Amino acid sequence: MPEPANPAHYWYGDDPAVADVLEAVRAFRRSDAAMRRRTAARMSMNETDMRALQVLIGREAEGLVTSPHHVTRELGISTASTTKLLDRLTDSGHLVRESHPTDRRAVVLRPTPHAHDEVRERLARMHRRMAEVVLAVPEASRADLVTFLRSMAAVVDDEEGTDPLRPANGPQATR
Repeated sequence: MPEPANPAHYWYGDDPAVADVLEAVRAFRRSDAAMRRRTAARMSMNETDMRALQVLIGREAEGLVTSPHHVTRELGISTASTTKLLDRLTDSGHLVRESHPTDRRAVVLRPTPHAHDEVRERLARMHRRMAEVVLAVPEASRADLVTFLRSMAAVVDDEEGTDPLRPANGPQATR
């Protein structure tokens, strides 16, 4: 099997400009995932709990009411897993459950002031530094950057996954 033109760029060895941009995107994604793991660990949470807290705070910032169903859908987890997650966040003081103002059968979820304080305490410095990086991008290029990132997100969101791996030597053996 011939070696790729540039083994550092497995997919795009024939176009270094594409490879460099996509490697920068991959590096950002790896760093972002690692930061989320570190932040969750520092808050004595798992990553799914952190994602739920992000959903709750984000929806609250948009003025939206959040139900357990919203959390289940956003995180792609079962209702049983959602119940356990909400119990953990309630027990840790990051979440309160309240009666829905117009539907007595429904529950509304709200992040607590403690949750907001912890998130700000752990992430404010990083978000300030990220804003500095954005402001260093020439103003005329920012709209193109937003379009690029949203387009990349759409490609990743649209991907349906891959087929299972095939064995290297012949058909898969049965047991």
